[in-house]
Amino acid sequence: MKRFARPGPRPAPEPDSESLFDGPSKSVLKREAHRAQVLGEQLIALKDSELVALELPEPLYDAIVAARGIGSRGGGVRQRQYIGKLMRDIDLTRVRETLGGKAARAALAAQRFQRVENWRARLVAQGPAALAALHAAYPTLDETQWLERVAAAQAERQRTGGGASRELFRALRELLE
Repeated sequence: MKRFARPGPRPAPEPDSESLFDGPSKSVLKREAHRAQVLGEQLIALKDSELVALELPEPLYDAIVAARGIGSRGGGVRQRQYIGKLMRDIDLTRVRETLGGKAARAALAAQRFQRVENWRARLVAQGPAALAALHAAYPTLDETQWLERVAAAQAERQRTGGGASRELFRALRELLE
């Protein structure tokens, strides 16, 4: 059996200006591409008027509109990847700001809706006690009119159907906004 001699340590290559890499790493590029693709998926979900308002380059706009009409799973994946590729070439700060503002408005609307719904549930469950708390928070409300609304919503709760609960909700929404 022949034994091979182990080679000694190799000398480090001399760095020259061409061999040094000064760009982002492959993993950084992949993360950025993934973020652009996720942002592209959010753009696909936008309404036409919101999409036009972003003033995107025409190839990107056309790709987004085309993605909405693709029914096959594989084709949709390829189209979203293509949208992500097109998005790498544009400045995405304005797009991110617009989508962030939209998300903030949606969260605020959901919070307002929840607040109105909580007051309605409290008024229907507790009646005059909850109405007194609402009156303390909003002294300008007409207590007798609100007492009628609450009583109608409570009576509706006993039976099925009717619009008193919706009327109470609409009145609360107007008061709280």
